[in-house]
Amino acid sequence: MIASLLYNVTRKLLSVPSVLLRRGTAKDAELLVLRHENAVLRRQLTGPVRYEPADRFWFAALSGLIPRRHWREVFPVAPGTLLAWHRRFIAAKWDYTARRRTGRPPTRTEIKKLVLRLARENPTWGHRRIQGELAQLGYRIAASTVWEILNAAGIDPAPRRSGPTWREFLTTQAEGIIAADFFHIDTALGRRLYALVFLEHGTRQLHITGVTTRPTRDWAVQQARNLTADLGIRIEPLHFLLRDRDGKYGEAFDAVFAAEEMDILTSAPQAPRMNAHCERIIGSIRREALDQVLIMNESHARHVLAAYEQHYNEHRPHQARNQLPPDSHEQPAAAHGLSTGVVLRTRILGGLINEYRYAA
Repeated sequence: MIASLLYNVTRKLLSVPSVLLRRGTAKDAELLVLRHENAVLRRQLTGPVRYEPADRFWFAALSGLIPRRHWREVFPVAPGTLLAWHRRFIAAKWDYTARRRTGRPPTRTEIKKLVLRLARENPTWGHRRIQGELAQLGYRIAASTVWEILNAAGIDPAPRRSGPTWREFLTTQAEGIIAADFFHIDTALGRRLYALVFLEHGTRQLHITGVTTRPTRDWAVQQARNLTADLGIRIEPLHFLLRDRDGKYGEAFDAVFAAEEMDILTSAPQAPRMNAHCERIIGSIRREALDQVLIMNESHARHVLAAYEQHYNEHRPHQARNQLPPDSHEQPAAAHGLSTGVVLRTRILGGLINEYRYAA
């Protein structure tokens, strides 16, 4: 294609003098042909004369400036050979083989990205379901094209590629999950206490039900009964209890929640991340309270934990709730400046934790 374009440009440039001067052009072209022929002969003093592509190009281009009846006398090759060279250069202009593409046109990049997005966000959708959704959006492509896009990306086009991940399950079912976990407290006198904590995933409501030195199964069952009694009607939206495989729970513990029509979800052995919300709140309790206080006995531990529970539920902002505390459902009024009111501090646990509010 490039050779054809260059050949046409050369012929047009050589034809300019013939248009402007209208005389002497043929004689000048003959001189150029003879000079080039001499150059070819000098290049090949022995053996048969061989014309390189550049030689053929030059002779064919100059042939347009010399009358055809003089070709046999001027050029070193037959007129038919000149015409063959000319046709070869011109033919590339009309050759569309390199520009011709067989099969379907390529799928646009934005459609491929949309297919992969639908597959990621909807794990149960197969390639035909994705094709139907694309049709609703105005993209009409074949189901086989969707299949090829998914297969090329390493995604199984089958209707059920994989179940929801544990994180996806916890996110979608957050409003119906309450998690439970034990944690220990070491006192200043060397004794070890145990506390049972419950956390509602949807509201991030914290419940520390009790502290004991002997966390038996009967004690855990009683804590479960106390929790369900305190929640009252608020337990109805809860459908799952998430706990680890600690032997302190037992069948009776699960039966308390099963009576409330809740399913029991047990995490895998030695997999604390499966109960990550409870693990995180226990870490907050330690960092913000227990690690800063010398716990003397059970009574002291209950007092500290009760104060922290009230602070956590009624005041402490939470990122998952748009900086609202678990017990609050309304955004605080926007302050236009510190001059609009006096900010007061409330000391919790002797100033270990501070809460700030505007004076009434």
